Amino acid sequence: MWTKVSAAAVPAVERFDWFNDVVASALMPTALSSERSADFQAEAAVLDIGAAQVSSFEYSHVRSRRTPALIRRGDPEQYQPALLTRGRMWMSQCGSDAELAPGDMILWDTSHPFEADCRAGNGTLRALVVQLPRTALPLRAGRIDTLLGRRIGADIGMGAVLARFIASLGAHGSECAPQELHRMGTVAIELASACLAQRIDAYGELPAETRARALRERIDAMVEHNLGDPALTPDLIAAAHGISVRALHALFRTEPESVAATVRRRRLERCRADLARPELAGRPVHEIAARWCFANAAAFSRAFRGAYGISPTDFRRETARAARGQLGPSAD
Repeated sequence: MWTKVSAAAVPAVERFDWFNDVVASALMPTALSSERSADFQAEAAVLDIGAAQVSSFEYSHVRSRRTPALIRRGDPEQYQPALLTRGRMWMSQCGSDAELAPGDMILWDTSHPFEADCRAGNGTLRALVVQLPRTALPLRAGRIDTLLGRRIGADIGMGAVLARFIASLGAHGSECAPQELHRMGTVAIELASACLAQRIDAYGELPAETRARALRERIDAMVEHNLGDPALTPDLIAAAHGISVRALHALFRTEPESVAATVRRRRLERCRADLARPELAGRPVHEIAARWCFANAAAFSRAFRGAYGISPTDFRRETARAARGQLGPSAD
């Protein structure tokens, strides 16, 4: 469960000082300044995920400095990868600096000084920060230091996998049970380790379990982005990741379902979602099925009924009826 706080509950003249205290408590002591302190807006939320923590921040323009004196005052001794989702940001640490746009990531270390300028534009800036104990990452600190203050692209490879995971925590973390959140902490450490190891050419130094987890997440991301491709088969997935089909099946041996069953289930989920979309109400069921690679209408209907206990046509009809009921009589 996210623990949320908002500047809206604080008198306007106290909001900037309040936000400074929130950052110091949630992340680390930092010296903040802002050209918008008089009408400052901010919201923050924290999610405990076992061995790690995720913090969500949304705020007006802020400049921040972490000095040696502030490090002596309080240091959680963490690596903190951050995903920027709105606004722009500049940061400098350990001789490196980077300009970030939405979708970019950056890594900082709470034990080193840094400077940052977060520019919200006309609205507010939003970022998700994962707080990882430095001792939890199975990589030498000296090698990780070469990545501090540098942009981490989130468009390919493990950078994309890690960014997708962080964004999913932000969107769906509150839906997870405590034991699931505890497992997410382990996943966060493993994915961050794999992402950083890939960038410093130290992938082979990671524990076998971490490499296996990272590979499964990469496969998961590939499946998610290629569900509409009829050629998405175990053979193609294995070849794309440089492993044999036998190794692919072995990788999924401890999972609840096989790789082929995973692809099939997710395609059915996409069909179900499309059948519930009002803007697609005029599109025939068989066209929606074909879009997600179910070429045989009868086979799709059987698969859909087997998964959801209702035919595709009846599901669409009941979903539309429920939507009209929510709108109320005045909508007609």
